[in-house]
Amino acid sequence: MSRQKASPESILLPEKEQESIAQLAEILSRESAQPKLVTSNGEEIIIPESVCNILHQAVEAMASDEAVSIVRYNRELTTQQAANILNVSRPFLVKLLDEESIPYIKVGSHRRIRFKDLIIYKEQRDSKRRKLLDQLIEMTEEAGLYSDEKA
Repeated sequence: MSRQKASPESILLPEKEQESIAQLAEILSRESAQPKLVTSNGEEIIIPESVCNILHQAVEAMASDEAVSIVRYNRELTTQQAANILNVSRPFLVKLLDEESIPYIKVGSHRRIRFKDLIIYKEQRDSKRRKLLDQLIEMTEEAGLYSDEKA
């Protein structure tokens, strides 16, 4: 059964909610905070950590005056969807699959990438890029080609 997805809708922070969002961001940033939802009849429900993480990211973005969207993905992605998430071309993604950089499965003649595997690859790629950039900055500083001081 195919599930139709709603198109993502960006949410902007209304001015009248700025103070509440700022308070919520401060509460969610506390490590010891265990948020819970309290219904109108007093029933308390602890917010699961995974939901709390999403809420924290959304509230932080809104407090920084950024628009927020939530995009839902199936557990298995097409090569085009995966390429879009990585911000690469589809042929480049297919090359990564052929090189076995990202695991995939075949459904008929089509390749499918598990969302979890794609995110693992993306996090590893981003971490490697950050380390290489840090090394490059360190090398340029040692060579006297880069200075943090303002002229």
